[in-house]
Amino acid sequence: MSEITLPPGTLLKMHTKLVDKMAFYTLPMPEKNIEMNTLLGKKIKIKWSGKIHCIDTGKAIKKTFGQGYSFPSFMKLASCDICYVKPELCHFNKGTCRQPKWGEDHCMRPHIVYLSITSGAKVGITRESNMPYRWIDQGAVRALPILKVKTRLDSGLIEVEIAKNIPDKTSWQKMLKGEYEEVDLFALREQVYNDLGDTLDSVAAEDLDLPQIEINYPILKLPKKMPSLDLEKEKIIEGELLGIKGQYLIFDTGVFNVRKFQGHQVEIETPHI
Repeated sequence: MSEITLPPGTLLKMHTKLVDKMAFYTLPMPEKNIEMNTLLGKKIKIKWSGKIHCIDTGKAIKKTFGQGYSFPSFMKLASCDICYVKPELCHFNKGTCRQPKWGEDHCMRPHIVYLSITSGAKVGITRESNMPYRWIDQGAVRALPILKVKTRLDSGLIEVEIAKNIPDKTSWQKMLKGEYEEVDLFALREQVYNDLGDTLDSVAAEDLDLPQIEINYPILKLPKKMPSLDLEKEKIIEGELLGIKGQYLIFDTGVFNVRKFQGHQVEIETPHI
């Protein structure tokens, strides 16, 4: 993202940290950061002004692309290219990266291939520097780094092979409800090593012997029904904050995906503001 000043009230994804196995969330509003864990059990109102600003340029726009960007930024930024969600398609070495310097800083860096449990066992990748934030964003309850490679492309090629037997997608509904099958990630790791020996050797993947990470989320209780709350349709979202998981705020009225509505200008009313 460019170094810009966003208008007051502009939504951005929540920042996270892990302390003693508990996920902590901060909503980084331009005028004031909000510690979300402290608001559990309290009434919150999120009111959309009707305005949207590109989170790359700060310019007013009518709709967003790629969770918060204007169309020109969506087409310009390397982080919005298809290879960002499908790293096996990385084309940096072909000299066609949209932003070569960004690619050097983000893609030509060590990456980790990991196994996690979200709505079930899944495989994923992340920059080495992005642990454990990536897992918190996905709502993982456990995660196990299994391989280290030199570039994003290498991690993507491995992920594609592993995903033939282990999913690389998450059901957000099941993730929020905590519905998942218990899986031994260490046994799954050994299965990957045995099945993909030749592939791992071809990209010089380093086997990792690291501990499993456990993540708990600030959830008081779950409502019986969890409809997805649409800020643009409803204009105002309000209710008692019952929990936070992934990038979702769980209200007694439904669930709100903060990241989906990045760039929307809002007023947030809480007992502490």
